[in-house]
Formats: sequence, C-alpha cells, structure tokens
Amino acid sequence: MKKLLILLTICSINAKAQSFQGILKKATEIASGATKTGLSSDDIANGLKEALRVGAEKGCANLAKPDGFFKNAALKILMPPEAAKVESTLRSIGLNQLADDFILSMNRAAEDASATAAPIFVNAIKQMTITDGINILRGDETAATSYLRSKTASELKSSFNPIVKTSLDKVNATKYWEKAITAYNAIPFSNKKINPDLSAYVTEKAMEGIYSEIAKQEKDIRANPMARTTELLKKVFEK
Repeated sequence: MKKLLILLTICSINAKAQSFQGILKKATEIASGATKTGLSSDDIANGLKEALRVGAEKGCANLAKPDGFFKNAALKILMPPEAAKVESTLRSIGLNQLADDFILSMNRAAEDASATAAPIFVNAIKQMTITDGINILRGDETAATSYLRSKTASELKSSFNPIVKTSLDKVNATKYWEKAITAYNAIPFSNKKINPDLSAYVTEKAMEGIYSEIAKQEKDIRANPMARTTELLKKVFEK
C-alpha cells in the first residue's frame, strides 16, 4: 500500500492531464519494473502537509499586506449587495468620499484579520491522514485547498468573526458605516431598514479571499519549481 501511494504521487504530478484510471495504470506499470523513487509514505504525507502549510501561510501573508484586498480586483470587498442603494444614493448627492472611505475601511479590516488566520489552517493540516492524502492526489489542482476548506470553514468563521469585528472598529469601518447610514436615512423617502450585519459580510468576503489565495498558491507549487521553497517540497513535487 505504501509503495502504491508513492507511485500514485509521482504519477499524479507528472500526468495531471490524465484520468485517475490512467494514473493507476501507469503506477502498476512502474511497480512491475525496477524504478525506485526514494520516497517513503511519510515523505509523501509530510510533503502534502508542507505544500498546504506553505500555501496557507503565504496566502494569508499576501492578503494581510496593505492593499492585499483593496487593490486586488478579484478580491476587493465592495458594498454589501443590499446596501448598493445606499452607495448610489450617497454618490448622487456628492458624498463620494464617505462611500470611498467605507469601502477602503472594509478591505483594511479584511487585511488586518487575515494576519490571524494561518494558525487555524496549520492546526487543521497537522490532522491530515494518509487517506486524506490519497483523496487529494485523486483530486484536481486545488484539491488540497478544497480539503482545507472542508476542515477549517466552520472554525475559521467562528474565530474570524470577532476578529473582523474588532478590525472594523480599529480601521473606523464601523464609524464610516454609521455615518453612511445616518446620511442615507436623513434623505427624504430613503429606505431606513437597510442595515446589514457588517462583520458577518466582511468575514464571509475575507474567507472567500483567503481560500482563493491559498488555491492560487497550491497551483503554483504544483506547476512552478520556483514556488517549492523547502527541500521536502522539491523532493515530493519534483517532476
């Protein structure tokens, strides 16, 4: 079983475009020959964990930088959908700066909170089993990220929400939001019931951004030798 797992790992890296049935066939062919990989089952398991750890830590670090969210077109947090009318109304009466300040502050809160996420991922990675590793090997180019999401989403959300709430206060997002709602409510005929849960919204968007960035790092480690920053990653993911 250990030998087969080793062979499956090598084949999955060298033949990503093949079906898993094709990989199994190639693994069997190699097993019947004299090929030696020099990798143990522990190498494989630890290599997958290392890839996840590096991807998670680098992904969180990238998003925690100034403008990690704000200047990332794919991840930038905009007004909550139900508050789109608030933004358009404020801009129509010349309060562009207030709307801009609020959007910037939401992204700053997500960037601030992202710095705290890595330990949650690292803890989940430590629990990964050989069976988890096989399932990851059978998966696509972001299978490891999908595994990490399944193991951390609930804990990350419960841990992240109060952190995001604190960050919102820290970067004045709450203040800007209250100003925006106050200004909107002061306009005749405005809808005064719009007041979404700001911390829940930013938490959700921040989590989406983190998983997206980890997936990006995973793809890079699989495809780009320069992204394999440790000897174990180089050894396990060598083509």
